[in-house]
Amino acid sequence: MDEQVFFKKLKSLCTSTEVFDFVSSLEVMSDTMASGALQRISEVEVDDSGLKNPEGVLENEVFRALCFQFEFKSSKLSNSGLLNALQALTKLRIDPQSTLMASLLSEGEERLGKGQLTVKNLCALGESLLELEGPSCATLEQIVNHMQEKDIEKWSPREMVMVYKMLQVTVREGEQYQDLLNRMNSVTLTIVSQLSPKFTSVILNSLVVLHQTRAVPLVTALCKHSVKHIPYFTGDELVNVLEAFLYFGHREQIFTEALETHVPKSIFTMHPQTVSKVMQYCCRKMILSKPIFNAVAEGFISDADRFTTDQIAEYIIPFGTLNYLPPSASSLFRKLETVLHTRFSHFKPHTLLNLLHSCVLIQHYPVNFLPKIFSPYFLQQLQAQPPGLDRIVTSQLTQLFLTVALECPFYEGPKLLRKYQVKAFLTPHSSLDVHLLKRVKTGLLYLLKKRIYFASEVSTPYFYTVDIEIKLDEEGFVLPAAQCEEVHRRIALCVDGQNRFCVNSHNLLGEEAIKQRHLQLLGYEVVQIPFFEIESLQNHRKMAEYLHKKIFPHMYELSC
Repeated sequence: MDEQVFFKKLKSLCTSTEVFDFVSSLEVMSDTMASGALQRISEVEVDDSGLKNPEGVLENEVFRALCFQFEFKSSKLSNSGLLNALQALTKLRIDPQSTLMASLLSEGEERLGKGQLTVKNLCALGESLLELEGPSCATLEQIVNHMQEKDIEKWSPREMVMVYKMLQVTVREGEQYQDLLNRMNSVTLTIVSQLSPKFTSVILNSLVVLHQTRAVPLVTALCKHSVKHIPYFTGDELVNVLEAFLYFGHREQIFTEALETHVPKSIFTMHPQTVSKVMQYCCRKMILSKPIFNAVAEGFISDADRFTTDQIAEYIIPFGTLNYLPPSASSLFRKLETVLHTRFSHFKPHTLLNLLHSCVLIQHYPVNFLPKIFSPYFLQQLQAQPPGLDRIVTSQLTQLFLTVALECPFYEGPKLLRKYQVKAFLTPHSSLDVHLLKRVKTGLLYLLKKRIYFASEVSTPYFYTVDIEIKLDEEGFVLPAAQCEEVHRRIALCVDGQNRFCVNSHNLLGEEAIKQRHLQLLGYEVVQIPFFEIESLQNHRKMAEYLHKKIFPHMYELSC
């Protein structure tokens, strides 16, 4: 039978039984056709969990006859026949130590050494070796060395992907094979539009592993190309893409929009680890996507019992970080409390602290668990595991303690010992916008006439730093900032730059929202000065007029 007709017929067969019947009806068959039959069997009989019907395939007489031919005539096989058979048998989980596999591998490596293999052959051999022997296989480096001598512009997308995968495990030094990678990156850029979801994900993952931070045009093109594949990525493939976005610091609005369409439709079928990575992406990029967060909340309420403790934290922490309560918040936190009661001791200490801290940011108070958090035993556990009791950890503990004191007066459990309390909170996401602060101070000087009437970056006894503080006496007159007597009112100006808000949003981040809430509870009059209200003010007078209305809304008109 003509090979073209053979492969067309083979492609239409959907079970191993059909393939065996078809093969046994042929009188003569080339080794390429025989290896094609094995490949088709591996395609229809192997899924994520392995070989679906081991006995029906491995004990079949036709299958055994094919294997016999490959084992004892390996030296007479064509390159394609040899390496396609090796690939198929690898997928069928044939014992790597068997004489059949040893014979095929030995023959393949001998031909590699003689330089007889084409690019396609090299990639087929490399794929089998990766599967059989893993990253430690020394022959992979030999294959890559041969690939360097080939014309990269003639490689197919599949071949390009295979070489990236081999490089992932063979590159051991920073600049090793960098020249080859530079050439591959340039050629890949020209074929991005041809890449399938799988190939897009694999290449992005390789660029991360190989630290290709200089391949910016390729990374950008792949990230944009990945948008149309979002509905078609497997869970693992989407995780790879999201990790690449995070590693390279990339963000695409259309990518977020595609996730907003995909996640709500798929939330109950997505693997929890994939959802965790989506939430990590949103959290790290400060993207408050209500469609995604609302869907994730529903998924948590429905399925949290089957999540790992890390996944539970990864689902919930972004709600606190980005200061968002979904419509199902009451059900969400009831479910979280149930899970915590059941599995409290299973959480790693730092994971648990991060989780409970995120809850108080959005006014959900884990009072039932705080006695354990403030206990000497738990604090010793925190200290014993990296990162120990560093500044971030002690800031979280102190903020939990302050939250209980200010917002949970009914709490009567143990308190946080003073030695674990910080003098000032660390706010990694909400640092002060120095340029914005300077503009506001200039406007205040124009308004109040003298610099002595306000202070900036004021430390308080309550762990928070106030951006700008203004003191008033009982009659509402502004006092010098250094004066401590006769202070009747304290005004805290919160100069909120863009970094204190979620991206493209007027929604404050959790750590800034809790600060402003606590300052009010501590007796300050909090006046928010957000960047989006003052960015269009063109001169000192306009800034002074704005500040006058914000700080002294009931006083006489400004006359400057």
